[in-house]
Amino acid sequence: MIDWQDLLHFTYLARTGSLSAAARELGVDHATVGRRIAALERALDLRLIDRRPRTSPLTADGRAIAELVAGMEDNVEAIRRYSKSAVAGLSAAVRISAPPSIAAHLIAPKAVGFRAEHPDITLTIAGVTRRAALDHGEADIAVRMSRPEESDLLVRRIGVMRFGLYAIPEIAKTPEQTWVFIGYDAALDHLTQQTWLRSLLAGRPIVFRAGDVFGQLRAARAGLGVVALPAFLGDGEAGLTRLSTEIPSPTRDLWLVTYPDLRRSPAIRAVMDFVSETIGRSCPLRDADGVV
Repeated sequence: MIDWQDLLHFTYLARTGSLSAAARELGVDHATVGRRIAALERALDLRLIDRRPRTSPLTADGRAIAELVAGMEDNVEAIRRYSKSAVAGLSAAVRISAPPSIAAHLIAPKAVGFRAEHPDITLTIAGVTRRAALDHGEADIAVRMSRPEESDLLVRRIGVMRFGLYAIPEIAKTPEQTWVFIGYDAALDHLTQQTWLRSLLAGRPIVFRAGDVFGQLRAARAGLGVVALPAFLGDGEAGLTRLSTEIPSPTRDLWLVTYPDLRRSPAIRAVMDFVSETIGRSCPLRDADGVV
């Protein structure tokens, strides 16, 4: 008999390429993944992987089995979504994925109001820079900063993130040519706001880099330099002043995504409405001049 859990562990290994990576996604230790793969090999009487120090490439038999079970994970996730959507009431646990600044500064502070209206819904909010894999059950609802390309997702444009340049008042009073800047680390140079920041440098240096917006914000509060921030974050900082710029600040559309079958759940609909309204208030689709 083939154990379905062994097959599930194998699908993660086939997708990630190593025991440790599969273990991280499954939330177990790598020894557990190794035991599951070994058990599957014994059940099939086949060697499925080549055991190397840092990777576990599939053998020819492993690749063949991986193709046969490729749809298993999708089917399991579809069953999970169906079971959640079939629940008629408002009692549920709903997982939300969003960019860190949105999760921490927009959604989380409003959770108390949502809790008062929907005491039987438990929210789990993950602030992540990467895209949560909805098809692997990492989230039920996700906020994304680019329009999803997956054709099977329900997609709704819920807001526009605007950016600004900020510094403490003491820096704002100094000559612009003396300004120094705070930015993302080099691995995130492709981000819209970082590209805009670099266009403003005019030979002036970035003296501090951080991998997240919170590290940049703290450095700006301390007076280290000038920083590009989401407007909802920078405008809310009493210790920072918004600076004028010759190059207009960029914008990024915000999209709410889920699977259509999940939307049948009253709990999912309630959370979607909550997230849409919360983000829409701070990141409206139209700016103060009425421009979309």
